[in-house]
Amino acid sequence: MVPTGPETALIAAVVFAGGFVTGVTGFGYAIFATATLASVLDPQTAVVIVIIPILAANVSLVRELDRSGLRSCARRFWPFVAAAAAGTVVGMIGLASVSPAPLAAGLGLFTLAYVATEQPWLTVPGQAWLAEVCVGESRPKKAVLGLVSGAVFGATNAGVQVIAYLEAFDLDHSTFVGVVAMMFLGIGGVRVAVAWWLGLYDSTDLVVLSTLAAVPGLVGVVTGKRLRPRISPAQRDGAVYVLLSVIGAKLLGDGLVALA
Repeated sequence: MVPTGPETALIAAVVFAGGFVTGVTGFGYAIFATATLASVLDPQTAVVIVIIPILAANVSLVRELDRSGLRSCARRFWPFVAAAAAGTVVGMIGLASVSPAPLAAGLGLFTLAYVATEQPWLTVPGQAWLAEVCVGESRPKKAVLGLVSGAVFGATNAGVQVIAYLEAFDLDHSTFVGVVAMMFLGIGGVRVAVAWWLGLYDSTDLVVLSTLAAVPGLVGVVTGKRLRPRISPAQRDGAVYVLLSVIGAKLLGDGLVALA
């Protein structure tokens, strides 16, 4: 389904906002833009449209890693990234066959899970135990987590599991932003190819729209990066998490009502 003119303008505004959030925080583009678009468009269309803008945004953000940092992070996290790329293919095959209602409910659920695990005000029971069990430097553990994370990301654009995994390594902010970008950049290239192969871009117009949507997204990233030093963490967190909670609750509610 190709969006109409007014929907195209909305897409530009949403990806700009998603890019701005990512420029400020270093993450959040995928879940913010996808969840917002899925609340007004067909969820599958929303996921597909955001694929190329996510890829373009991470090209910009990965530059926050210098060459030595990029090589070091690639050596450290390559099992996770390689397995996540494989998992992405599995997730996108599921995306091609799932109906809108469960996809909307799933996006809402992962959006709320993102807020629950990332918000700084309350401790989620079991989060520390889960991090201790899941996080480690062993290659098999990284590969298993990467496979599961990639499957979820491929089907929903939800990358909360990737963010939570990396945050457990206590990286400095600049390195964290660069590593997140490196991971989503590598996986993003796979997603574009697989989306084309599966026919998720059901028309050339949708490919063009997704490509053009990358432009306001990049403008948002640059704007957010420039304003990052001026925005306090409290202001940033409050605005982003409240908005995502509302969007996530709406998606979950709409999906469950449609399933009933």
